[in-house]
Amino acid sequence: MAVQPIKFYQTGSFAVGNRLLPIEDRTVQSDPGRSDSLDSGHRACQGCGEALGARYALDAAMAATGGRIVAVNATGCLEVFSTPYPETSWRIPWLHSLFGNAPAVATGVAAAMKVKGRNDVRVVGQGGDGGTVDIGFACLSGMFERNDDVLYVCYDNEAYMNTGVQRSGATPPAARTATTPATGPEPGAEFGKGKNVPLIAMAHEIPYTATATVANLRDLEAKVRRAMDFRGARYLHVLVPCPLGWGSASRDTVRLARLAAESGLFPVFEAEGGEVTAVTKIRRRVPVEEYLRPQRRYAHLFGDAPRPEVVAEIQAIADRNIRRFGLLGGE
Repeated sequence: MAVQPIKFYQTGSFAVGNRLLPIEDRTVQSDPGRSDSLDSGHRACQGCGEALGARYALDAAMAATGGRIVAVNATGCLEVFSTPYPETSWRIPWLHSLFGNAPAVATGVAAAMKVKGRNDVRVVGQGGDGGTVDIGFACLSGMFERNDDVLYVCYDNEAYMNTGVQRSGATPPAARTATTPATGPEPGAEFGKGKNVPLIAMAHEIPYTATATVANLRDLEAKVRRAMDFRGARYLHVLVPCPLGWGSASRDTVRLARLAAESGLFPVFEAEGGEVTAVTKIRRRVPVEEYLRPQRRYAHLFGDAPRPEVVAEIQAIADRNIRRFGLLGGE
């Protein structure tokens, strides 16, 4: 991915002011002429990572295509808080699909545009981890297998947040949800369950697969732009912390997304044709405990009866990701 490296001048900071950059290198969000694809007035919770991720991704897609996209949205938090009937916060052509068929509907839109000769109009499918990893998984796999010309974006908040914080196939081990309570000898979600959809997308050998977080705006925008350089099936998996479901402070959304990457629990990378082509190296490695402690969904690991052995198991997952993807600077 051809992105100009940015010099960080502030000691201990992960941010850099756009005023230090040439106009052409600034983020889409810094442009007063941005599309504001997801506008104000929606009903997302304070600090909602999904609202940030959707705005960042769709604004970047609009910029990359000259404003010619159609978005197809699965049922879920994003759809519910952005379109309470008869209102909408979307300022782009936008369709609401069922919970499980957003990839199929997006495929149909792309096919219709092809028949109409509108190859300039691109299609983005999007949904949460419930509608992507679980309910919509068959349609997503079919989209990958057919290599349909759709960019599908999964906003992963690691549970079914809209319906009461139930476990999904993306819920991490030991996390408390409504269906994986913090009780018994093995509290929280079980180890060894769930699925890694970015790796599954790579196994389909689609043209482009990437992961990103809302903590790195430039990286997320660059990956959306890169995805739009390809034709065929593309997949972007974005980590979007949920203060309500994670039991975290609304001010910590971006911080937690950063800690997930810096601990190695959420590897950030790109792949083309099933081969990893780039990884975002960890700048300041942190133990997983630093990421877990601010979240009440992991409070049972640190209370009056702490579970250091469970934390060690989670640390082992992060360590494996670091080895697998070569996430440390010296590797």
